[in-house]
Amino acid sequence: MTDLSSKITVGVCETQPVTAEGVKTVLQHSPDLEFLHAVYSLHAGSEMVRRQRPDVVLVDKSLGIHGLVQWLVDVRSDSVPAAFVVWGVSVTEAEALRFIQAGARGVLRKSADCTCLLACLRAVAAGSTWMEDSIFREAPKAPGYSHSELTPREQQVLELVERGLKNSEIARELGIRPGTVKIHLKHIFEKTGVHGRYGLALSGLKEKGLLTLPA
Repeated sequence: MTDLSSKITVGVCETQPVTAEGVKTVLQHSPDLEFLHAVYSLHAGSEMVRRQRPDVVLVDKSLGIHGLVQWLVDVRSDSVPAAFVVWGVSVTEAEALRFIQAGARGVLRKSADCTCLLACLRAVAAGSTWMEDSIFREAPKAPGYSHSELTPREQQVLELVERGLKNSEIARELGIRPGTVKIHLKHIFEKTGVHGRYGLALSGLKEKGLLTLPA
């Protein structure tokens, strides 16, 4: 977390130099934010976060989803204090969940306006986890819904979905049949009003206060 008396330093790991320059220009008009450095590969990104220690790192999804997920895990294992924000031209619920589970603090699309980008950078620098609302294909939860309405077994299934486990893996973990997992998920979907497992996982993280959606 950044001292309020100092600027929030931002590093950029981007595939497009022009985009990095655009971010630099936006930050120059924000007195509490400072553009630190731009690099164009994950390897260079690792060097940047270790040597220059930015408060926030904006990372391009186009660097490769699988490599990026592993990179997030690796830099976190090195106790790097930076907060990471992944952005891309398009981001699905499934991808957003993978990034959050790997350690990203924020996820947004490159189509977001400058106000949204700045809000995200400030939020993650302050210790929050930030998610662009439009990434959800469906409503995060039904009005008035509470996780207390789920049965203990449904709670267990939901927690394993949040961890990214598949139905067959959930079945093995709980010692039940895959078909039973599907039944539990059907009931969870009905109670939450969310019909995609990725939206369900993200909704569960939000319910626990681990994920913040902008108003």
